[in-house]
Amino acid sequence: MRYLADTSWVIDYMNGISQVVELFDELLPQGIGLSIISLAELYDGVYGTANPQSAEQGLQRFLDGLDEIVPLEEPVCRIFAMERVRLRRAGNRIEDLDLLIGSTAIHHGLTLLTNNRRHFERMQGLSLISA
Repeated sequence: MRYLADTSWVIDYMNGISQVVELFDELLPQGIGLSIISLAELYDGVYGTANPQSAEQGLQRFLDGLDEIVPLEEPVCRIFAMERVRLRRAGNRIEDLDLLIGSTAIHHGLTLLTNNRRHFERMQGLSLISA
């Protein structure tokens, strides 16, 4: 597995944004995972829709094509804490969930697939790809 998909990237993929779909499909054979944090955010979106059952089925079809749901582990929490302190001291805050997703990618040596570069590019040691 070489890539970790950000929540916004998955939403764009499921909404059929052509640039995201094309790049995702191109990278999929190299292995794409999803953080458990992103999964929680996606379920939040599913249950906020008018038809949660249909939305959950669509999400499950997407998840079935991924390599792995990457768990939250202690080393990820350490990276999160160090980055959060560093960013706070520099006056650059990032949403905690985004920081956990980025920390997951850093710990596992994965490139983060995101169109939300504005948040993630402030993290040290994080490799990004955008569509």
